[in-house]
Amino acid sequence: MPRGKDHRRARARNFAPMDLGPTGHPSPSAPSSGTGFRHPVRRWPVSSATGKSHKCLVPPESPGEKFVLVVGDSHLRALVDGIVRMPGGGGMTFGFISTPGASAAELYKEVRHANIPRTPDLVCLLAPSNNLTASRTLPEAAVDFRRLLALFQSKWSKLFVLDFPPRLTVAPDLQTFLRQDFNRVAAQMGIKYLSVAEHFSLDHLELWARDGVHLSDDGGMVLLASLLWNYSALQLVEPEVQAPPPASPRPAVRRVAPKVVVREHPVSPPPTNPFEWVSCRKNKTAVCLLCPHDNISVFSIPQAAPLPVSPVRFSPAILDLMDKFYPSDLDCAGAAAPVPAGNKVSVLS
Repeated sequence: MPRGKDHRRARARNFAPMDLGPTGHPSPSAPSSGTGFRHPVRRWPVSSATGKSHKCLVPPESPGEKFVLVVGDSHLRALVDGIVRMPGGGGMTFGFISTPGASAAELYKEVRHANIPRTPDLVCLLAPSNNLTASRTLPEAAVDFRRLLALFQSKWSKLFVLDFPPRLTVAPDLQTFLRQDFNRVAAQMGIKYLSVAEHFSLDHLELWARDGVHLSDDGGMVLLASLLWNYSALQLVEPEVQAPPPASPRPAVRRVAPKVVVREHPVSPPPTNPFEWVSCRKNKTAVCLLCPHDNISVFSIPQAAPLPVSPVRFSPAILDLMDKFYPSDLDCAGAAAPVPAGNKVSVLS
C-alpha cells in the first residue's frame, strides 16, 4: 500500500545523517555527481570561533554605490577567491563572509564575532545547506536557523534570505522539507525568503561539480552569482510611495431651514349690544348662535339639511315663557311636534 506525504514528512523530521546511506542518495540509479569543473580548493585562515576555514572580504567604499554583504558557506568560495565574478553595474559592490562546511549554528558564531569595517546597505544570507547533514532533526535545524536570523536582525536592518542550491547527494524530499522549515521561520520573523531551486534543473548535471555538492565554476556558480545580483537589486529598489487618490468632492447638501407657521385662533370682538345673537361656530350643517345675555344657544338649521328632533328638557322659566304663547292645555301639548325648517329653537346652554 503506497504511503502518503504525511508519512514521508514524519520520517524526514526525525532523520539522521546515517539514514541516507554511504552516499546520502536514496536511489543508486539517480545521478549523485555532476559533470562540471570546480577549481582546486585554496587554503584559507582557520577561524578561532569555529575551527573551520573562514574568510571575510569587504571591498573599499565607492561613492554612489550600495554595499551588499553576502554570508554563507563554501558555495561562496569561488566568489571570494575571484574565480567567478559578480555581474558589474547597477550601482552595487559585494562583500562576502564565507565559512565552508558551516551549519546555521556555526554561522551564528562567525557573524557574532565578525568585525566589518563598513555598514552594509543590504545583507543576504545564503541558507545553510550543511544542516542537511549537521542537524539530527528538522526541528533542530529550524531552531538554529531562527537563532541565526535573530542575530542578523539585531545587527542589520535590511536583509533577505536566498535559498540554498540543490544537492545531488541528498534525497530531494529531505531538501524540500528543510527549505519549507527555513521559509516558515523567515516568514514568521518578517524576512523575505527567495527560492532558487527551480533555476537548477537536475537534468543539467554540468551545473554541479563532480562531488555533487558544490556548483561548477563555469555553470552553476555563474548562475548563482547572477541570481545574487538580480535579487539584491530588487531589494535595494525603494518602493514607490503612491499618493492617496484625491477625495471625490462630496455633493452639496441643500439645507432647508424649517419654516415655523404660527396660527392664532381668531378672537371675536365683543358685541356692542349685549342682547344681540353672536355666531360662535359654523359648518356645513348648522350655525350656532349664542345669546350673551341669557346664556342661550340657538341652532339655525339650514333648509337643505333637516335634523331630527329629540325630546328637550326646559327650565321652569322657559316653560313659563313658552306657556304665555303656547298654552300647555292644548291637545297636542304632550306630542313632539316636528320643527319646521328654518325656525329657531332655543335650548339651555
